[in-house]
Amino acid sequence: MSAASLGEFELIERYFRRPTPNAVMGPGDDCALLAPRPGMQLAISCDMLVEGRHFLSTVAPERLGHKALAVNLSDLAACGARPVAYTLALSMPRADADWLEGFSRGLHALADAHGCELVGGDTTAGPLNVCITVFGETPAGGALLRSGARPGDEVWVSYPAEGGVGDARLALEVFRGRIALDGAAFEQVRRAMELPQPRVALGLALRGVASAAVDVSDGLLGDLSHLLRRSGVGAAIDVDAVPRSPVLAAQPLAVQRECTLAGGDDYELVFTAPAAAHQQVLEAGRQAGTGVACIGRIDARRDLQLLSHRGQPVDNIWSSFDHFRT
Repeated sequence: MSAASLGEFELIERYFRRPTPNAVMGPGDDCALLAPRPGMQLAISCDMLVEGRHFLSTVAPERLGHKALAVNLSDLAACGARPVAYTLALSMPRADADWLEGFSRGLHALADAHGCELVGGDTTAGPLNVCITVFGETPAGGALLRSGARPGDEVWVSYPAEGGVGDARLALEVFRGRIALDGAAFEQVRRAMELPQPRVALGLALRGVASAAVDVSDGLLGDLSHLLRRSGVGAAIDVDAVPRSPVLAAQPLAVQRECTLAGGDDYELVFTAPAAAHQQVLEAGRQAGTGVACIGRIDARRDLQLLSHRGQPVDNIWSSFDHFRT
C-alpha cells in the first residue's frame, strides 16, 4: 500500500490497534479507562522524543519504537512501578507503511515483554515526534521516590551485565566524529544508545529495600543531584567505581569519566539503600538479571563530593544534558 493511500484511521487500525484485556476501556472511545487494583496507586509519566534532539534521523524505525517506550518504562522502574498501559502521540511527515511497520514492531515487542498495553493516543502530520505517556501501578505508599535518601545510605547504580554505564554517550561521540571505533565496538555502543533496556524488574525488586531512586537519562551526576536535593542530603562518590564496558575502558580516563558521569541516555537506575541492606541490593540485582555497583555513600553535608579510586578529590567539571542549554 502506498503512503498516499494510507489514512490516519487506517494506519491506527493497521499498526496500533491491539487487544487490551487489562483495560476497562481501550482504544476506540474518547478516553481509555484504567482501574488499579485495590490498595494500589497509579504511577504516570510522559516523555517526548524529537528527531534531531533525542534521536538521529539514521536510527532504524524498529529501534526508535523500542526506545520511545523504553525511556518511559525507565521512569516507572525508578518508582518501583509495574507497567500497565500507555498512550502514543505520533507526529510524522508522511504515513510511510515500511517505516510504520518497523516502528510498531519495535514498540509492540517491548510492550509485550513488560505486559504494557497501548490504550489510546493520537497521530498527525508534522515533524517526526514521538510522545508516550505510561501508566504503572505500585502499592499505596510503597513507591520509590527521590526524597528518601538518608545519611549513611550507600549509593548504587545499575548496569548491563555485558557492559557498563556511558556507552550511549560514547556512541554519540562516534557519530560526532570525535572518537573512532571499529565496527563491532561501534555496534555495541550504538545498541546501548538506540536500544536501552528499562530496569523494570530491578525497580520492582528494590521495593522495600531502596530508600530513594531516579533513572539516569541526562547524566549520572545530574540525575543523582536531583535525588540529593529532594532528600536534603549530600554524597561522596567514587567516580572510578562506576562500571564501564571494555570498549569504554579502552578510552582515555578523561573520556571514560565524561561518558559515565555526564553521558546521559543510559536509562539505568541510580539509587540509595541503607548499608545494612547491602546484600539485599545484590540479591535484587541477581533476581533482576542486572548488574548493581556501590559507588558511594550519602552524608549530611548538602554537596556532591567526587573522589578517585585512591580517595583523591576530583573536580566536578561536567554538566548534564539540558534541553535549553545544550
